[in-house]
Amino acid sequence: QVQLVESGGGLVQAGGSLRLSCAASGSIFSINSMGWYRQAPGKQRELVAAITSGGYTNYADSVKGRFTISRDNAKNTVYLQMNSLKPEDTAVYYCNAEIRRRDFYYRDTNYWGQGTQVTVSS
Repeated sequence: QVQLVESGGGLVQAGGSLRLSCAASGSIFSINSMGWYRQAPGKQRELVAAITSGGYTNYADSVKGRFTISRDNAKNTVYLQMNSLKPEDTAVYYCNAEIRRRDFYYRDTNYWGQGTQVTVSS
């Protein structure tokens, strides 16, 4: 089994900071790309930030300059440092990863975390 578990969500005031963590566990051979998505009420899920195994990063325009994605390959963990938070950032944040399983290493398999709520008050 492979699973992703997010943590670090919560309630913060506008202008505050929060750091999300997502740890992958299970029968993992390697992890390729990892990323964070979010879904606000009444809206579609959107990509927030992504990072490849080589460290290449990509950000949504709405968070560029405020959020930073990073990863610790030794811990199979991806982080999202969120600064200068705005009420518009309120959403459920989901971790995503492309993982090569030990028992199925011919190709990567996509996994999702259960989501963590981030609420930014004005």
